[in-house]
Amino acid sequence: MDLLLMRSLLAVAEHGAVTDAAAALGLSQSALSRRIDQLEVALGAPVLERVGRGVALTAIGRLALEEGKLLVQRYDRLKARVHEHLRLDAGAVRIGGGATAVGFLLPKAIAAFRKQHPGVVFQVKEAGSREIEAAVAREELELGIVTLPTRTREVDERPLVRDRIVLVASKDHPLSKYASVDAESLNGQSLVGFEAGSALRWLIDAALRDAQVEVNVVMELRSVAAILQMVETTGSLAFVSELAVTSAHTRRSPPVVPLRVRGLEIQRELALICKRGRSLSPAAREFSTTLA
Repeated sequence: MDLLLMRSLLAVAEHGAVTDAAAALGLSQSALSRRIDQLEVALGAPVLERVGRGVALTAIGRLALEEGKLLVQRYDRLKARVHEHLRLDAGAVRIGGGATAVGFLLPKAIAAFRKQHPGVVFQVKEAGSREIEAAVAREELELGIVTLPTRTREVDERPLVRDRIVLVASKDHPLSKYASVDAESLNGQSLVGFEAGSALRWLIDAALRDAQVEVNVVMELRSVAAILQMVETTGSLAFVSELAVTSAHTRRSPPVVPLRVRGLEIQRELALICKRGRSLSPAAREFSTTLA
């Protein structure tokens, strides 16, 4: 049933007469009467009856008025909420990424976005690229930042940034006194690695194999911050995103020292993904355009 017909009944009930209600709605009396007739046909019962020179609600009319108010209110509330989301006065962005994305790419982007749209909230999931990719495919997340290549055809991807993976050591590590080292010097060194099975760990392991370097992985962690802390305190080495090292060096006393490894160049490309063939919420669509 058209809510316009219900609004017509509410107007008649409010003004107590078809003539006054028609004037308030900017309609002719005959046009409003046709609407009431259509409403009665839709309900299958009369809603108004003549009383003297005016009209009064029938028992069905009073029932229709009671329930109709709720219908109109709920519709108006729905429309208002939709407009809030379209104006980005409200909404949610469900996004996920690996440790580098969540720790070093998203914070500034989210802060800048929420400064412009404080009513939008973010639901952020940190996990490995493959897990984030699967969550986007299942529509648990709208957006994800993952290491390319992706493994499913269910997502669309847009390259975001090329990220160098660098070797880091504590300031008192024997290798830290050199500006650069040969790849062979890493043989037998203790290494703090990302958790096995992650896209970044696979990339690092493949590069070390190609360079014929064998290291001793003494622990596996997901958090970049935890890896840097372990490097600083245990004397082990680690390969991490250059983004993390750059962030660490913004502090007064950087905890680790980046080392250039001759004969070993590791890079990855991070991409923004979304579910193929599905539209994004207004907030997620707008936020995706702000990511460089």
